[in-house]
Amino acid sequence: MCLTETELIKELLSKYSTISGKSWLQQQGSKHFIGRGLLMANGDDWYHQRHIVAPAFMGDKLKSYAGYMVNCTKEMVTSLEKEIEIGRTEFEIGEYMARLTADIISRTEFDSNYEKGKQIFHLLTVLQQLCAQSSRHLCFPGSRFLPSKYNREIKSLKMEVERLLMEIIQSRKDCVEIGRSSSYGNDLLGMLLNEMQKKGSSNLNLQLIMDECKTFFFAGHDTTALLLTWTMMLLASNPSWQQKVRAQVKEVCGGAPPSVEQLSKLTLLNMVINESLRLYPPASLLPRMAFEDIKLGDLHIPKGLSIWIPVLAIHHNEEIWGKDVNEFNPDRFGSKSFAPGRHFIPFAAGPRNCVGQAFALMEAKIILAMLISKFSFTISENYRHAPVVVLTMKPKYGVQIHLTPLD
Repeated sequence: MCLTETELIKELLSKYSTISGKSWLQQQGSKHFIGRGLLMANGDDWYHQRHIVAPAFMGDKLKSYAGYMVNCTKEMVTSLEKEIEIGRTEFEIGEYMARLTADIISRTEFDSNYEKGKQIFHLLTVLQQLCAQSSRHLCFPGSRFLPSKYNREIKSLKMEVERLLMEIIQSRKDCVEIGRSSSYGNDLLGMLLNEMQKKGSSNLNLQLIMDECKTFFFAGHDTTALLLTWTMMLLASNPSWQQKVRAQVKEVCGGAPPSVEQLSKLTLLNMVINESLRLYPPASLLPRMAFEDIKLGDLHIPKGLSIWIPVLAIHHNEEIWGKDVNEFNPDRFGSKSFAPGRHFIPFAAGPRNCVGQAFALMEAKIILAMLISKFSFTISENYRHAPVVVLTMKPKYGVQIHLTPLD
């Protein structure tokens, strides 16, 4: 069933979050990619995992990541400036954003060196594309067990990702065992390992820890990289908004990287990011399955029914957003006429909303504020507009923009 009635969507996502979730078919589709991490868990498993990982994205813990985000962005800005000095003007900005967000998630959540993070990031990207292809394959019962070229390739990539993750995990365990460290660390991986060591904690094993790592490695860089890429494209195509945001960033931050406290004052940048998420939500569809019979409004939803919430269609609904629904107009977020959780759901809603939402928005604001204060950008004549869904919504041919340093 495709659900577009916004009141019913809110009811399903908030009231029935425990008796609806990810179907067996979805779990199978992403089994080799992100396994049974938080994104694919249901019921008590989901509740337990959410309870463990949520503190990594809250309060002072969240604020402590800002320094990593600023430093990683500074490194990217320096590399862009060097390339401009030797005569390069056009950049495929999506590649830079993907590298930057992978770097940030490596350092903030796994504290590993970027080289190992880079390998995991590359392998997961290939795995994502392969797993997305599976929905287009002719499927017959038992075909996933056949040693076909496709199945062998997926298995080999999965084993390599887990080998790299095991190296990171093992080095943490070694440090504790030889007494160099008293805990496994206070980042996400450390929290998971500390939880596993608790007496009587049988809910976490090494496979689940690796699945959680893969989930956050993917969710922590891919979706944010896409948000940044689409926002850069929109700002490059709308110079008047670019100027307005730049002026506010300069006024609030005075030419320095933004502090956590200053981010809430960047209201125009916040409106631009929301409009980007409305036009190009990274997750264009929220699939759920009813695990019990549900009464939703006047509807009877039988157990086992798949429910699709078409985020893209809701974000482009003329009745909700007006006649200019397909146009870039951040002013619409200046008024509170939309309803988060019903009309605007880029991070889903209710208890199962995106646990890393605050992390992603903080990261996006810091990166965009630093870039807009260093460069002026325009869209390249080589840019071909072709959004395509490969689990997430990507620009098929990349986003080419011209960068000009600001004096």
